[in-house]
Amino acid sequence: MTATRNVLFIMCDQLRRDHLGCYGHPWLRTRNIDALAARGVRFDNAYVTSGVCGPSRMSYYTGRTMTSHGANWNRVPLSIGEITLGEYLQRHGRTLALAGKTHVQVDEHGMRRLEIARASELGQRLCTGSFLELDRYDGHHEPGRESGYPAYLRSHGYESERPWSDFVISVEDDEGKVQSGWKMRNVRWPARVAEPHSETAYMTRQAIRYIEQQGDTPWTLHLSYVKPHWPYVAPRPYHDLYSLDQCLPPVRRRAELDNPHPVLGAYHQHEESLNFARDEVSNTVRPVYQGLIQQIDDRLGELWDTLEKLGRWQDTLIVFTADHGDFLGDHWLGEKEMFYDTVQRVPFIVYDPSSAADATRGTREARFVSGVDVVPTVLDALGLPKYEERVEGASLLPLTRADAAQTEDWRSYVVSELDYSFRGARLTLGRKPDECRGWMVRDERWKYVYWQGYRPQLFDLANDPDEFVDLGAEASHEAERTRMHAKLAQWHGALKQRVTVDTPTVESKTNTHKDWGVFFGEW
Repeated sequence: MTATRNVLFIMCDQLRRDHLGCYGHPWLRTRNIDALAARGVRFDNAYVTSGVCGPSRMSYYTGRTMTSHGANWNRVPLSIGEITLGEYLQRHGRTLALAGKTHVQVDEHGMRRLEIARASELGQRLCTGSFLELDRYDGHHEPGRESGYPAYLRSHGYESERPWSDFVISVEDDEGKVQSGWKMRNVRWPARVAEPHSETAYMTRQAIRYIEQQGDTPWTLHLSYVKPHWPYVAPRPYHDLYSLDQCLPPVRRRAELDNPHPVLGAYHQHEESLNFARDEVSNTVRPVYQGLIQQIDDRLGELWDTLEKLGRWQDTLIVFTADHGDFLGDHWLGEKEMFYDTVQRVPFIVYDPSSAADATRGTREARFVSGVDVVPTVLDALGLPKYEERVEGASLLPLTRADAAQTEDWRSYVVSELDYSFRGARLTLGRKPDECRGWMVRDERWKYVYWQGYRPQLFDLANDPDEFVDLGAEASHEAERTRMHAKLAQWHGALKQRVTVDTPTVESKTNTHKDWGVFFGEW
C-alpha cells in the first residue's frame, strides 16, 4: 500500500531557479512556493535534459533523454512509439489530466504509416500524448478549439475574434493606444485583461475545479502554466509590483564578448540576444518577469487552500518545477538553449505525503536530479511497475525518504542536450541540419560541453560559479576535458534503446537457445 493516492505535477514555463524566495531571491515574495519547500524537499541541483521547451517537456513526460525520445526541438513530433506517463497510468486504470501547456505534437507521419485515424480512441490518445486535456493552452499564439479560454474571455466582455492577442497580450500606452505585448518595449504597461481573467488565474481555476470534482476518486493532474514565458505581459497590479532595484542585475562581463566560442558567438547575433544585451530591454522586462512569477505564487495559494480544505495534503504527491530558465540578458543572451546554469538548472521541489518522508521535510538536497526522474517518481509513489526497459530516470522517493541503501550509488553528474538546427545560428555558422548538436556534462565541480565540429567548452564551477571563463581551449586543462568526455561516453552507453521487450523477457530468454531447437557450437 502507498500513502500517495493523488499526484499534482506543476510546471512553470521559463521560470528561473534564482527567482524564487526559497532559492535565494532577496525580494520576490514567493511565500506559497516557499511553503511547499518547507513541507517537502528542495532539490538544489536539478537539471533539464534540454534548455528548450519541447525536448525538455518530452523528457519530463517520458522519463527518457532527448537522444532517446527524438523530439529534439519545439514542434518536432514525439514518435508514436514513445510511451508517456499518461499511457503508463492508463494501463493501470488511471487518468493523467492536463490543465495548461504540453508542447506535444502529433506524429502525423507515424499515424498515417500505421493507418491510425485521429478520430479513433487510440488516435486521440496519441494526439494528446495520453493526457486527458481539460484545457490545453500553449500560450504562444491564439488558442484554438483545444482551449476554452477564448470563449471564456468573450463571456466576460472581451469581444474580439482574437481575444488573446487583443486583450491578454496587448496593453494601452499612456495615450490610450493599444500596443502589442510581443514588442518588449510595451510590457511596462498592464495587460488589457483583468487579473481574474488572465492566463494564470484561468488555468489555476481549471485545476481547482477538476480536483474538487474528483471527490474521493484518486486523480493525477498536470498543471502547466505558460508563464513567466514571453510575451512578458502582466495584468495589473503585477506589471509594476517590483521596481528595477528589486531585480537581480544581469550576470555578464564584457570579456565574454571577446573571441567567444563559435556557437555562442552565433547565438549572440540572434535578435533576442542583441536586444537583451541592451540595458534598456533587460531593465524593462525583468521587473515584469518577477511580477508574473508573483502572480503564479499568489494563485498557487488558492490551490494549496483547496488541498487543505479537501484533506488532500495527506495523500497527494506534489512535484513543482520548470522546463528551463530564461537568460534575460545574462551572458549577453536572450531566451534559453545555451548550457549555462541560468537555463539548465531549474527549481525542483517534491512534497511526499508519506510519513517515511517526515525526516526530510524542509531540507535541501544537493544530489543531482533530472527531468527524466519525474516519471519513475510518480510510478513509484503510486506503487506501479517501473518499466525499467524504457525509463532512464530514477525515482526520487529514496531521497525524500532518506533511504541510504537505495541512494548509495546515486548519479554523480547530469547531461543536457541541444540541437540548434532550427535556429539562425546554424545559418550563421554555415552548418548542415545534422551538424548542430551539443552535449553538456556537469558534475560537482566541472561543466564540459562537447560541440559537433567545434572545440569543447569547460568551466571550473568551484572557482568560476557564474561561468565567465571558458577553459575549453586551455592546454593545462586537457586532463579534465578528457575525464568529462569519458562521462559523456558512459552516459551515452547507458541509454535504453532496447524498448521492444521488457527486462523480465530478456531474463527469461537468456541462454535458452537450445530450448528453441538451436544447437550451434556443439561437437
